[in-house]
Amino acid sequence: MCLAAGVLAASDAPGAAGQARAEAVTFSRDIAPILFEHCVVCHRPGAVAPMSLMSYQDVRPWARAIGEQVSSRRMPPWKPEPGYGGPFVGSRRLSDEQVARIQRWVAEGGVEGNSADLPPMPERPAGWRLGKPDLVLEMPLYTLPASGKDVLRKFAIPIRIAGTRYVRGLEFQPGNARVVHHANMKIDPTGTSRRLDDADAEPGYEGVTPFAARFPSGYFLGWTPGQLRPLAPDSMAWRLDPGAAMLLELHLTPGEQPERVQSRIGFFFTDAAPTRIPATIRLGRQNLDIPAGAREYVSRDRYVLPVDVEVYGVQPHAHYLAREVKGFATLPDGTRTWLIYINDWDFDWQDFYAYAKPFVLPKGTELAMEITYDNSAGNRRNPHSPPRRVSWGQKSSNEMGDLWIQVVPRKAADLAILNNDRWPREVAEDIVGFEMVLEEDPDQVMQHDEVALLYLQVGKVAEAVAHFRESARLQPESAVAQYNLGTTVLRLGDAETAIRHLEQALRLDPEYVRAHNDLGAALRLQGKSAEAIRHFRQVLLARPDEGDALYNLASALTVEGELEEAIIYYRRALQVQPDASAALAELAWLLATHPNARFRDPSQAVRLAERASRVTQRRDAAVLDVLAAAYAVAGQFDRAVAAARAALAVLPASQSELAASIQRRLDLYTTGRPYRGPR
Repeated sequence: MCLAAGVLAASDAPGAAGQARAEAVTFSRDIAPILFEHCVVCHRPGAVAPMSLMSYQDVRPWARAIGEQVSSRRMPPWKPEPGYGGPFVGSRRLSDEQVARIQRWVAEGGVEGNSADLPPMPERPAGWRLGKPDLVLEMPLYTLPASGKDVLRKFAIPIRIAGTRYVRGLEFQPGNARVVHHANMKIDPTGTSRRLDDADAEPGYEGVTPFAARFPSGYFLGWTPGQLRPLAPDSMAWRLDPGAAMLLELHLTPGEQPERVQSRIGFFFTDAAPTRIPATIRLGRQNLDIPAGAREYVSRDRYVLPVDVEVYGVQPHAHYLAREVKGFATLPDGTRTWLIYINDWDFDWQDFYAYAKPFVLPKGTELAMEITYDNSAGNRRNPHSPPRRVSWGQKSSNEMGDLWIQVVPRKAADLAILNNDRWPREVAEDIVGFEMVLEEDPDQVMQHDEVALLYLQVGKVAEAVAHFRESARLQPESAVAQYNLGTTVLRLGDAETAIRHLEQALRLDPEYVRAHNDLGAALRLQGKSAEAIRHFRQVLLARPDEGDALYNLASALTVEGELEEAIIYYRRALQVQPDASAALAELAWLLATHPNARFRDPSQAVRLAERASRVTQRRDAAVLDVLAAAYAVAGQFDRAVAAARAALAVLPASQSELAASIQRRLDLYTTGRPYRGPR
């Protein structure tokens, strides 16, 4: 409860005539229980609020301000309106009766009452409230300067785990509750966040959140004062892989003196892989373009559920211009169900709202979001004076507008259906947002890289190349920029251009392992396997267990006729990536069809080819062709014929040359003869 100063006038003093009465509302009996339950988690010594409300002596000077704040519903900070979704877990909203009680107490002069009526003083939790964590991350010590505007700073913290873990939950310790207003925690499996952090001389950095840094699929990881989400059941843990970093986003409120901040995050693991995996559905438009002075700018989005789901919670997100947030669901029968309604949005008090009882929404339900923005001078939260045009962007001076909905499909198999349905529309919307940002400021290198990666996700390689090319132009001495451009051009089949950029990447950084690997791949496309082998070996000197390089080297050695060594590297590649279908199929083909009998191994060829067929779900014609050849060399000609016919059945009509080759081999199998020779 953050209050403006305001004290009772002398006429409001406890002894004023006419105020005392037998049933007067008192602090000890009537008001302290409300404050202890709803307010003192922030309003206590050393916490984030500017004053303590732990005692009558603390509260008395602020009585009138307390009455005004609770009457206006500004405090305690709880934004969802009752009756429009929920009830929500951990609601801080006061009941109408509690508000009336506080108003009456103020009107009656703020009587203390009998101290014997006081409820027990709330205990201040010590240590980890959820138990001993399995892993603790600690951010580097950061000194928050005195005074000035609020600070939004991000810290990339490496997560040091030896193997994949499953996370039931987190506990956040602010470290300095006086200045940590709220926190978000995201996982970055790439090195992007750490590079941004390292580039800043101080711990952490201020700036955009990389696209790669996200909440775990289906989860929101956040903290506000007093918030402690219980651990999820083992069945709903989320996966954490080695090599990731946590991007800790802190909203810090400076005080009169510099403050030291060193937050910690405790991880709680389980050995059990999840069986009920949630998903997050994002509603929101990124084509926001809010004119200066606009008082009623509305953004809307809708999505129809392709499967039945259980709804667990919602998290709205917007910046300072948002005024009203609506989320609702329209069922197939036309019934409307509210998800959430906030009529006085406040950027400083956003939260994840978990439903006390998850509920079911059937397939065909339309989810809808509506956010109203006020970009007028009358908006007291408007960061611009005078108001100016505001578009979508990640900075708090830009604007955003999303409603995230956490759901669990009722059938496990439906998760893939839901993700495949929602994912393309969300990526397309992200592209719209990044393109708007770049239209306004085309020299943002990271934004070019981010949108290029988004284009790659939806298969728009040419668009990705255009943005990576611009990124390389803006940073000509960056090996990473040259690599990104080269490897993406390679996906267009332009090996010559790819080689030029990858060679430039290696001139800038001769130890760039991924550039060696992709340059080798480009050289192979040009038939230069001997040169490619040199680069693949260079990769393996630095990373002996690099699966792609092991496979690439084996494949290149096969072309060069170095079959014994090729077999060794195929097998090493499969030790690292047991289900790599290309390595499985190529080794199986080599063991099944080589003219030299000393290289053939029919039984192993069958095992490898059958595995490749399972991995590709018998939908890959080339793999089925290998399977047929393996069956034939093992003398299983009926199976060979069936596999070859299955290959022809799934082969696209455009691949007539491969179809003719498979047919020739099929003719051999029908006469009881195996195939020998190259593909």
